[in-house]
Amino acid sequence: MAPGTTCVIGGGIGLAIAYPVARTLVKTGHEVHAIMGARTKDLLILEDQFRELLPEDHIHITTDDGSYGEKGVVTAPLERLLQAKAVDEVFCVGPVPMMKFSTLTAEKYGTPITASLNPIMVDGTGMCGCCRVEIDGKTKFACVDGPDFDATKVDWNDLRARQAAYRTEEGQSLKAYEEANCACHR
Repeated sequence: MAPGTTCVIGGGIGLAIAYPVARTLVKTGHEVHAIMGARTKDLLILEDQFRELLPEDHIHITTDDGSYGEKGVVTAPLERLLQAKAVDEVFCVGPVPMMKFSTLTAEKYGTPITASLNPIMVDGTGMCGCCRVEIDGKTKFACVDGPDFDATKVDWNDLRARQAAYRTEEGQSLKAYEEANCACHR
């Protein structure tokens, strides 16, 4: 069977994972569309690398604030590609809400979608349990069972809640870092 056409979606720093995935797919004979999403133009990464890899009409850029590319979210170009039957499968990596809504969009068209999850990981063996995710009603550990899963089987609400568990502590840590006046912060 000949390789198909894959849409690789990267949001924010998820583009750092999306690029090698897209590159590998191209090397193995797949046609690839890349949807690159960021909050602003200044936060868009790896654009030059994607442009060297793919034809211009296979690169779709969105920014939340409209400072570059199409104003809006990655699901708009994804929906257009799926409506046109331009892709056979989807791979997504980035913020949980982006992956959740990309999944809902792909499901609407019956298109398989894989999500690369990045929950908190501590030991990389699954023993600590921090990277626990619910996949098709079963507990999995992203560090050993993933990180790539059938996105239609991910419990997105549970994943989002788990990733927000340390939000208070993360805010306190950031504040302490910003207020620090030691040499290690200069």
